[in-house]
This record gives sequence, structure tokens and C-alpha cells, in this order.
Amino acid sequence: MASASANRAWPAGGSRVGAGVTPFQTDAEATIRLAVRAEELGYARFGTAEGWTHDAVVVLTQIAGVTSRIGLGTGVLPVWSRTPAAIAMAAAGLQRASGGRFALGLGASSPPLVEGLHGVTWQQPVGRMRSTIVAVRALLEGGRLPLDREGVRPLRLGAPPERRIPILLAALSPPSVRLAGELADHWLPFLWARSRIADGRALLAEGEARAEARADTGVTVSVPLAIAEEEETARQIAAGWLLAYLTRMGPLYPRTLRDQFGFAREVDALLEANADGGFPRLPPAAEGMARDVTVMATYEEASDAVRLWLEAGADAIDLVLPLGLPEELLQEMLEATAPG
Repeated sequence: MASASANRAWPAGGSRVGAGVTPFQTDAEATIRLAVRAEELGYARFGTAEGWTHDAVVVLTQIAGVTSRIGLGTGVLPVWSRTPAAIAMAAAGLQRASGGRFALGLGASSPPLVEGLHGVTWQQPVGRMRSTIVAVRALLEGGRLPLDREGVRPLRLGAPPERRIPILLAALSPPSVRLAGELADHWLPFLWARSRIADGRALLAEGEARAEARADTGVTVSVPLAIAEEEETARQIAAGWLLAYLTRMGPLYPRTLRDQFGFAREVDALLEANADGGFPRLPPAAEGMARDVTVMATYEEASDAVRLWLEAGADAIDLVLPLGLPEELLQEMLEATAPG
């Protein structure tokens, strides 16, 4: 269960700002270099998300070998792509490889990825996340796999981690956020509205009330980074982020933005402004939504824009670097939002 000591262990260090890359990232070597630079700049964490490109565990293992201080995390690993035992063994291995700097981020992913790449039917995601977390936690803490099969002897990990591994749960729907409060050490929302962090904490509290040992769940928001020297370029990056998740990543993100956060008119305005398929454009009618779910700012304004999320109630923030930009621009973004 979540514990106060686990929450203090992640995020690591004095900074409350981390960084990471999207599941669309195809250049693993660039990701490794960005992680090294993030450590040099004082970021607390660096996360890799797993989609249909690189195995996040492999990339993080490579990063662990060339860094020494920065926290490392899967942000996130789909609960459909591996058995709980495979997830637990990978987490234990990454904890050893990183010298205790690893946190395990899990999530339900999306139907297009789960069904199109893994060939698994995406159904009952909350139940899948629950059973996965329960089994992974039991194995990581030296217990036997929770298994209800007659004639089968449940096993333990032969090499459990020496240090406790925090579990972060990516969640957007109310039942999933409650699950994070009940079972996870940290809630890791992505494309969550800054103005609704208090709503998220209320859902976490409902889940915490169901936990065997009551504890506060940490809130580490994962936020798309859309910054540039010029405001118009930052707006274009923000529009690209939103269009990608509204049109390519299944029904969850459109439903969350439209129904849960009340951005139906903003979503419609954004889609209409980009109906021709040209370069991404952020119409004035969608600006409020973009500012509420991304860090959209000029380089000069970037630090203040990041601070707004922490002032809104997040314990920590992970800045997700956009896809499709040259590596040197991503390095500039890291420098512009560097902690302290």
C-alpha cells in the first residue's frame, strides 16, 4: 500500500521538476543524451514511456549506465504488454542497475496500442490495473504471486529488490484515479487540467479511504511541454500535442477533455481549425484549454508557467518533451525549464 516513506522517496532529491519523452520517440540515442543533459541541469527525474517504438526497460537500463543521480521511471509501462512477474523482474533489475533510483510507472495505455500492437483485447482496464499492481507489489516485497489456481504452487521472485520500489499509476477516469489512491504511491496523470488538480485529489482521497493502511498519495503531474522562443511557435507545438492525443490515441483523451473537463467547444474549435491537415494551429477559442493542460509559454516565461502547476497543488511535475523537433531544440527546452 501507499506509504509516507515511499512518497518521500519519489520524487528524489530537492527538485520537484522532472522530464521525459513520449511513447512516440523513435531515437533511443537522443533519449539517452537528453536524460544525461537533464541530470546535468538538476532535474529530479527522467521518464520514458513505452508505446510501439522502444522497450522502455531497455532504454532506461542504458540511461542508468550513463547517469548517477537522476531518478528514473517508466512513464508509463502498459499493464497489458507483460505479465505481472515480468514487470516485477524488470523493475527489480532496473532498481539494481540504477542503484535504487527507479520508480515503476504503470498505466492502462489505449485500445489502438494494446490491440494493434500486442493483439490483446482492451477491456476492463481498471480491473487489469488492480490485479497487476497487487501482484507486482506482492512479488517486489518478497511475497508469492497472488494465484488462485488449484494444483499450482505460487512462486516468489528469486532476486527481489533490496530497496522498495515506488509504484506510480497513470490514471484519468474517476475509477482509475481512485485506484491510484488505494494502491499506488503516486498518481501520474497526463493531459489532466491544471484547474482540476483539486478534483483529482478528492478522488485520490476516496481511494485512500479504501486502503488497508491510510496514506497520502503523491501527485506527480505529467504535462506536455510546449515552449519556444516565439509565442506563435509555442502555440503550434501545443496544438500539435492536443491534435495527436485527440485523433490518434483512442477515445479516452477526447472523452476526458470534452466531458470530464468541459472543453467540448474548445476541442471542436481546435479540430475545425485543423481540418485541412496542415501545420498545427491553435485558434483563440482553444487557447484556454491549451494553457490548462500543457505548459505553453515562451522560453522567458517557461519557469513561471511550470511554477503555476506546483502552485495549483501538484507535488511534482514531469515535463514531457514533444515529438518531431530537432534534438538541439529539445535540449534548449530542457535548459529553459531547468530547476532552480
